[in-house]
Amino acid sequence: MKLTKSSPLQKLLDTLPQQGKVCWIGIRPQRKAPLLSLNEVEALTLKGLAGDHFSGSAGSKRQVTLIQQEHLDAIASIMQLPDLSPGIIRRNIVVKGINLLALKDKTFWVGNTLLEYTGECHPCSRMEENLGAGGYNAVRGHGGITARILQGGIISVGDAVKMNGIDERLPATDLFTGL
Repeated sequence: MKLTKSSPLQKLLDTLPQQGKVCWIGIRPQRKAPLLSLNEVEALTLKGLAGDHFSGSAGSKRQVTLIQQEHLDAIASIMQLPDLSPGIIRRNIVVKGINLLALKDKTFWVGNTLLEYTGECHPCSRMEENLGAGGYNAVRGHGGITARILQGGIISVGDAVKMNGIDERLPATDLFTGL
């Protein structure tokens, strides 16, 4: 069902006054290597994060991954762990104070970097290795999101995370010709 801009449900979906905050950043220098924790990272337009092995192509939907701190806390609780290091879940950016799934089909700012929600970041079999038996299922529904970098910049711990203005939303094909 396609919603109109004036429909009550669309208005609810477009209302997200909360702003989150970046509380951790990590990159994967090589496949299966431990994540390196950083205070800041350069987000490269339509590519990925500088130094991350998963840096994608212009068409990639997984140029950066984000997860909520609140979900890390939930996963730790499910696994009966006192806490959970963000690097174990292998996401690039941990945020708190904003519901990342509310950004579905939207663009959003992380500091001065414009990202586009591209999907949910589902767990992989590595969660069993990293968390133990049941790790995969503990992360289901809590794995965060994937995003494409529409406007690069520096992302720093402490940066605000907020939805792009409703009138400013444009699909990537309008922002970057040739895609």
